[in-house]
Formats: sequence, C-alpha cells, structure tokens
Amino acid sequence: MNSARSLQGLSLKVGPLGECDRLITILSDKEGITRLAVPGARNPRSNLSAAAPLTLLELHVVGRSGLKKVRQLKVLRSYSKLGASLETLAAAQVLAELSLMLVGGNDPIPGLLSTLLIHLERLEGSKEVASERSLIALAQCVQASVHLLALGGYALPVQRCCLSGHLLEPPIGEWNWRCSFLPQEGFAIGSLPTSIIQLNPSELALLQRLLSPNLPKRSNGELLGPYIVWLKLLKVVEYWIKSNLTSEIRSLKILRESLIPSNDERS
Repeated sequence: MNSARSLQGLSLKVGPLGECDRLITILSDKEGITRLAVPGARNPRSNLSAAAPLTLLELHVVGRSGLKKVRQLKVLRSYSKLGASLETLAAAQVLAELSLMLVGGNDPIPGLLSTLLIHLERLEGSKEVASERSLIALAQCVQASVHLLALGGYALPVQRCCLSGHLLEPPIGEWNWRCSFLPQEGFAIGSLPTSIIQLNPSELALLQRLLSPNLPKRSNGELLGPYIVWLKLLKVVEYWIKSNLTSEIRSLKILRESLIPSNDERS
C-alpha cells in the first residue's frame, strides 16, 4: 500500500528533532493538527529548511505508523513580515497558540484555518505608523481570538445575561450601568462582588461588535475604543480561555510586554 499523501496547512510550531531534523506542527482543514518530522531541515542548504513557523505549506508526507516524515515541501505563503514588529509577531503567536489549543487532537474544525489566515494577513498588512501599531495589533488580536473561540465552540456569551437570561442590551449613556464578567459562566447584568471584570455600556457594546467580520471603526476610519479598553477586553478573552480551555496562552505575556502605547493611546 502506498503510504504517501499530500497535506496543505499552516505551520503553527517548529522545534528541533535530533541533531539535524525539525518537528513541525501543522494546522490543516484535512486533518486538524498533525505533527511531522522534517529530516535535515536544520541544514540551511536543505530543500526542506523552509519549514518555518507561520508559513503556509504544501507537504508530501510518507510513513504508515509513528511519526510521519516530510519528503518534499512547497511554500505557498510566508507570513515572515509579521516579524517586522514585536507587536504583530506576538499577536500572531497568540493566535497560533490558541488555534493549537482549540483543535487539540486530530479533529479538524471547519473554517478555523481560513479564519486564522485572514487575521494573519490583516496583522501583516497593517500600515499604521509606529505610534498606532500597538493599538491596532492589540485590537486585531482581541477580535481574532473572539472569532477563533467561536469556531472552536467556546464563543463568548455576550448576547444574554448568564443569570437571568435577559438580553444584554447596553444602555449607552447610562454610565452607572454595569455588566459583570464571571469567567466560568459569562456576563451578568449588574455589579456583582464575585465578578473578575466589570464592563460599562460602551465597553460591552464594543465587545459585542467584535463578532462582526471587521474591526469596529468610526466613519473616518478611526478605530473605536481607547487603548485601555482594548487591554481590558484582552483580559476578558484571557480569563475566558483559562476558565474554559483550562490552560494559559504563554504568548500573551510577550504580547503585553511588546505593547508600549503612546500617551494618546493610554487615554
């Protein structure tokens, strides 16, 4: 029986294997998460040395049992420009780590790969000046995480109160109104002493709008929400992941350290 097969997917993680090889973790629509050995890939002169993180690859895989091997590979799309700034690279690493956590075994999640690729392209294609890069990378990472969580079956329940079942309709302008975030349950109307984070009406409305395909912006193209609110929403996403996936995304620490806002972004 011919044990060879082709596989197309995104490399989420690449590490050393033995003295000369690499172990590559691939996300694909066909197989979900697949771990493969890439012989000789650590030799710069090898035609398999292009097995790098955050690269869309077409692979020729052989082997019937155990760790399969890559015999040939072709780079379909490299996201190497993400490394141009620490903010975009860290955000991309957060999304890669989250995707790996969501898929877990070999069961593919329909639409996950294509959604991840869309958000990586957005991160890579950002044209903002340095003073705005932190804010945009932060916002893109938060929205992408919301989208990936929804596809993975862990959508943030931002439409109804987790205690009463009533619709969560933020009354914009009523600044005394609060919504409490309970990481293992969802969002509850009111200010509860057991909550981790409390959102005001505009913050909840912004979070709800992240379910849309694009980032929420004003008519002049300016991003909605100040830097401090996006950091707050990132914390909501982080607590939700930790509570529901029972694990932490280590790349989030790198992301936070890379986010050095200007004075305008802090307000």
